[in-house]
Amino acid sequence: QIADNGRGGASADTGSGLAGLAERLDAVDGLLVVDSPPGGPTRITAELPWRA
Repeated sequence: QIADNGRGGASADTGSGLAGLAERLDAVDGLLVVDSPPGGPTRITAELPWRA
């Protein structure tokens, strides 16, 4: 998980670097959660499955 106190508005829509990260996580059944309201702050969480 990573967060900042910037201007917000980050998006995982098609064409962004976050979209590429979301695709890679999806390939291993992971999840990318982007919480970035206008005005900030931004919090991005990458969740990966645990495999024993």
